[in-house]
Amino acid sequence: MSAAAALQEAARSLLGPGIAVCCREIGPAPAPLYSEEEAAIARAVPARRAEFAAGRAAARAAMQALGHAPAPIPMGGDRAPLWPAPLTGSITHAGGLALAALAPRAACAGLGLDLEPDTPLADDLWPGVLLEAERAWLATRPAAIRGNLAKRFFSAKEAAYKAQYARSRKLLDFSDISISWSESDDTFTARFARPVTPFAKGDHIYGRQTTSGGMILTTALL
Repeated sequence: MSAAAALQEAARSLLGPGIAVCCREIGPAPAPLYSEEEAAIARAVPARRAEFAAGRAAARAAMQALGHAPAPIPMGGDRAPLWPAPLTGSITHAGGLALAALAPRAACAGLGLDLEPDTPLADDLWPGVLLEAERAWLATRPAAIRGNLAKRFFSAKEAAYKAQYARSRKLLDFSDISISWSESDDTFTARFARPVTPFAKGDHIYGRQTTSGGMILTTALL
């Protein structure tokens, strides 16, 4: 099984039924784009263009899997994808792969995907990413794996931020959400550390995480 196929299956397993998932390789010959999308990357370097095109191609394949005709997915002023009205979704890129997931808005208020190399998070980034309680939790784990676990926190927060953005349209700091793990099944709960309209302090988002092909894959759903 190719890396793209394995990642796609892993994402489907995490997200469950009713959510369409597609993964595409980021190659040297970018997929064609709609004019609305071309405008978003008119000045992009070739690598960014290839990444963007692969993500849009994956998203359109997921769109068709839900029974919708392919449609443009422009980029808003905040750089987030502008999904067709009946749908919500998320796109993530890493390791030469672009992964997209889409769901009907009627069934899912927001979803987030994040893909990261399964490597340690640099020590100097920990204070900006991890809350005090999260660093305390890491301190109870073997020193050899703390960096990789810190990267898992990073990925969980990224996925949760994307999921909540569909409703709040607000950019958050890493300190705005705390992560707690259920270590038996690699699920997590992301809780708001402060009110972010329409979310109250303490409101939560559930997520799941796994590894595939040397990558950390994280999903979060509203």
